[in-house]
Amino acid sequence: MLLSSLGTSIANVGLPTLAQAFSASFQEVQWIVLAYLLAITTVIVSVGRLGDIIGRRRLLLSGISLFTVASVVCGVAPSLWSLIAARAAQGLGAAVMMALAMAFVGETVPKSRTGSAMGLLGTMSAIGTALGPSLGGVLISGLGWQAIFLVNAPLGVLTFLLAHRNLPADQRKPGADRARFDHVGTLLLAGTLAAYALAMTMGHGSFGALNVALLSAAAVGVGLFVRAEARAASPLIRLAMFRDPLLSASLAMSTLVSTVMMATLVVGPFYLSRTLGLDEALVGLVLSVGPLVAALTGVPAGRITDRFGPHRMTVVGLIAAAAGSFLLSMTSATFGVRGYIAAIAVMTVGYAVFQTANNTAVMTDVPPDQRGVISGTLNLSRNLGLVTGASVMGAVFALSSATTDVTTAPAGAVATGMRVTFAVAAILIVVALAIAVGSRALARKISSA
Repeated sequence: MLLSSLGTSIANVGLPTLAQAFSASFQEVQWIVLAYLLAITTVIVSVGRLGDIIGRRRLLLSGISLFTVASVVCGVAPSLWSLIAARAAQGLGAAVMMALAMAFVGETVPKSRTGSAMGLLGTMSAIGTALGPSLGGVLISGLGWQAIFLVNAPLGVLTFLLAHRNLPADQRKPGADRARFDHVGTLLLAGTLAAYALAMTMGHGSFGALNVALLSAAAVGVGLFVRAEARAASPLIRLAMFRDPLLSASLAMSTLVSTVMMATLVVGPFYLSRTLGLDEALVGLVLSVGPLVAALTGVPAGRITDRFGPHRMTVVGLIAAAAGSFLLSMTSATFGVRGYIAAIAVMTVGYAVFQTANNTAVMTDVPPDQRGVISGTLNLSRNLGLVTGASVMGAVFALSSATTDVTTAPAGAVATGMRVTFAVAAILIVVALAIAVGSRALARKISSA
């Protein structure tokens, strides 16, 4: 979990250096990040299902190996596009690690400790996100851009050895063979998710004809995927599982909350630099507060979830996230950096508690043959929220700032944009809270009927 999140955040800090090294535009080098995220988003459900079929340990070890080798290839890439291709392969390995690390919790941890395990995974992910910018900056300044990719090689080897030594052997069941893998559904889902992710990320804030075409293609893909899954003998995703109100609600809430959390990364840098007048170093330091708070909160959140139950703590986490969003919507330049950090801390604590409790609620009672695909679907909901948040919350920020170029907007306009954006964010969290309460009531009604 740490490696996959580090792979995302460590590359961001190197984009300016990479643009210079390859004499490329910023739009071109952004594909170094985009290729990684697209690979994860498009295949994470499929690799989870594949792990259910051929064995999670075997596939996880293969994913770690692919991630490690691809990291080395990134570090020695002779051209920008070969680096982007290697990053896509690295993202495929990361998708395997993300999906199956969570799936293994059900096999290696007692139910009474599931929350603690999920909290620890959340902590590792947050540490990777927080460590990326600072570690990447040190490596680039001291050893060059190649080091931000090559550093994954020894870490990958260590991860492989730990996984090989400690994870339980796969238990193959009769009839569980490669023939049951849904190739048609896999291709349709990958194409649909790729079209949606590209529609949300291309254009850099302007939603043009290409974006509309990609979004339309994604909508058609959803219809074709649902039709294919309804007819498949062994579907990639069993559509009947969405009839479970608690699972459907968990996925919807995860998407909404991730959409909101992305706003902190989209809006935060502009507010801190344009309104509060911080230099780049201080902006980076303040932005690291969120991941650090999440890292510190993960394990305690897991223990509290084990004690008080995932559904109750899901609601508590959402209330805290809503409170943090509301505080950000009310803040002004007079509160300065301290006011911003306090609000972000409240919001991030809520997010960490929600994420741990929500993951625990979903993964605790999953059937063994569905752990991989459910884990992949849960990770997918988070990724879709992040992709959507970058586009939607960025658009809300730009519109509410009433300017065509946010990078040169007046301090007051940026402050107004931030307040409006987080007011919208607070509303989205309240919607998630309503889903949490409503789904619980519906589940009780169904069980008593």
